[in-house]
Amino acid sequence: MSELARSFAAQKLADLPKEPPQPLPATPEDREDEYSSESSLSSTGTVLPSPSQHLVPAPPVQWTKYFAQELFLQHKLPSADEAKYHVYLTQPANLKSPLFVCHHGAGASGMSFAPFALSLRAALPSAGILSIEARQHGSSILNPDGDTVNDFSIAVLRDDLANMITLVRERLGWSSLPPIILVGHSLGGAVAVELAQKGILGTSLLGYVVIDVVEGSAIEALKYMQGILSSRPSSFLTLESAIDWHLRSRNLRNRESAAVSVPSLLRRTADGKWAWATDLAITQPFWEGWFQGMSQKFLSAKGAKLLILAGTDRLDKDLMIGQMQGKFQLQVVPEAGHFVQEDAPEKTAEMVVEFFKRNDRSALVLPPKVSDLIAQGKKV
Repeated sequence: MSELARSFAAQKLADLPKEPPQPLPATPEDREDEYSSESSLSSTGTVLPSPSQHLVPAPPVQWTKYFAQELFLQHKLPSADEAKYHVYLTQPANLKSPLFVCHHGAGASGMSFAPFALSLRAALPSAGILSIEARQHGSSILNPDGDTVNDFSIAVLRDDLANMITLVRERLGWSSLPPIILVGHSLGGAVAVELAQKGILGTSLLGYVVIDVVEGSAIEALKYMQGILSSRPSSFLTLESAIDWHLRSRNLRNRESAAVSVPSLLRRTADGKWAWATDLAITQPFWEGWFQGMSQKFLSAKGAKLLILAGTDRLDKDLMIGQMQGKFQLQVVPEAGHFVQEDAPEKTAEMVVEFFKRNDRSALVLPPKVSDLIAQGKKV
């Protein structure tokens, strides 16, 4: 067993409740389900809804406290598949103000960044926030026959993100893209890195922020994922019991964030229970491909780089070397779990705003050219 794997296992055990949880006031189905704390890849930790369940949407999440707009963006893909992308948006004050483009982790939703968005706007009122929802996480992709397309390869997810940014620009009539900071959590971090590494956004990309995912520990964690998936509750009697489970199992550690994000992860079944909305079992063939080569892509892509972790033990060899060479900025939030932006939204927003200010090109003041000084009759 590698040192990294031992470190991962120690972190997992540390996150487990010290005592058995008290049962929820629920039916036996709820009592039979056992806890499982999240792994370092914990945003993939959800369960497969039974094919026999008939899911209906949860009550609307009060997104209006956190974002100004909710957009549905229709788009025909080169494959002839039809995409209906779903995003939350607060526009920047103008096209010189930054746009923070946020991509959630597997099994999460755009509301994972809701309290973070509120805190970021409080610290930087001119900023815009675009929080996207990946395919089968709020966005839907259908083939010409009307069947769901289950391609979750990293290149496809990257293109989805690029499409959503372009479609928002077109919908709002922007003449150009504002300066963009990509912010990705877990799988979203891998997608952000892939987009940055391909240079698709060109000079509009100012930098990118990756939250609590690195290649080494993510790939190590994959071997545990089936056990984590199978050990989680398959449904909840109420939304409140689902929120409580996320808090008691320490998947989330901030009740306000949990109250906002957890309802968006669930759909009501015909029998009145709440089941997981996203079928992550079908994404399993793509898991390893999400993270392979991520560290080198993170280090080599153009743009400023910030890595926010819940613990320094998650750094792999490539990133340790890169950090020593000063290739990226590293911030650690030890009081947070895997969902750093939900557990500590104000602190995460503060780090991201400071990162932007440090790399803001518009704030750079260049010295005057010698030729201009001579033309002005000044001595040089």
